Amino acid sequence: MQASDDFRRLRRSFRAFAFPVTVAFCSWYLLYVLLAVYARDFMGTEVVGNVNLGFVFGVLQFATTFLIAWAYSRYARARIDPAAASVRERMDGVATAPAGKAAAAGDAR
Repeated sequence: MQASDDFRRLRRSFRAFAFPVTVAFCSWYLLYVLLAVYARDFMGTEVVGNVNLGFVFGVLQFATTFLIAWAYSRYARARIDPAAASVRERMDGVATAPAGKAAAAGDAR
């Protein structure tokens, strides 16, 4: 099944979202940490009252996490779930078919 085109498309769809978003979020987090360590004056800049940029950036880390989860759920619903259903149906068909039909189904791939 791993060699099938459906499975390859499924894996490619997942990676098309997961890898770039992971790199972007890790970069954003690393920027936050580096600013907190090396740009203390900048991060200590007060925005409103006692709320400084460090606190705002920290809260934005949580907001980014929720935004990514929401975006992934939409992406998965549109692209990954249909491909996964197709792979699952093929696997169920191969697993439940009699031995002769399973071999024929495997030859059709």
